[in-house]
Amino acid sequence: MAAASLLSRARWLLVEHPAVASFRWQPGRTVGATPSFAAAVICGYLAAVLVLRRLVLPRLPALPPPALRALSAAHNAVLLALSAAMAGGCALSTAATAPAPRWAWAFCFPPRGATEASGPVFFWAHVFYLSKVYELGDTLLILLARRPLTLLHVYHHALVVAMCYLWLATRQSLMPVALVTNAGVHVVMYSYYLSCSVGLRWPGRWKRAVTELQIAQFLFSFAASVVMLWLHFAAGGCEGMAGWVFNAVFNASLLALFLNFHGAAYKGAAKANKGKAE
Repeated sequence: MAAASLLSRARWLLVEHPAVASFRWQPGRTVGATPSFAAAVICGYLAAVLVLRRLVLPRLPALPPPALRALSAAHNAVLLALSAAMAGGCALSTAATAPAPRWAWAFCFPPRGATEASGPVFFWAHVFYLSKVYELGDTLLILLARRPLTLLHVYHHALVVAMCYLWLATRQSLMPVALVTNAGVHVVMYSYYLSCSVGLRWPGRWKRAVTELQIAQFLFSFAASVVMLWLHFAAGGCEGMAGWVFNAVFNASLLALFLNFHGAAYKGAAKANKGKAE
């Protein structure tokens, strides 16, 4: 009974709440619902990284470690809570509102205007989009900690804003699956980051496991795309194919960069440890 009551309460908050159920993506009216907004966020982010890294932070004293840890913990806690809410909210919304067959709708939205960018699933896609803007704070924390920025980090954080805008603007098929998968991975990732920021120390294999989970996410996205393409060609088409093409190319580039990062970060360390053992 307690579990059923908790599920009912969660469903009301995450699916049936008036603000969630009545959501509608309206270009030019909904927050962030213009290409110029997404472009401005990306350009502003890249400019801020350049200015902070080259001109501002070198002239400022380093932030005290306790303050940096507190800032990092608060940031990671917010993203952990957001990720859990988005994963749960989108999953419950898909289960509650998707037309039959639900599994097919999660992969392939009906085309030619039959799918409106409204309702709980699109509400959580909008929250997800805006969360990627907040997530740019990851970069600020790296800069404040005086740690090096990688191409993978900056490229990923910049282009994911464009990807999430296109999810909504094109009513992209596969969006529920991709959102729940990505938010679920981020629950694990930000749990790890939060525990590190409050002083818990984990063996190196856990950091590697987080990276490998992200790689598995991209591989899963390609497997899910096979299902979507099968439905597209066998069942009369899927909505948002232009957005999916951008998403697929972006994911392929991220997979290549993550594999390169994994090889550089962990294979070299494994060889070094082996050499020490010998």
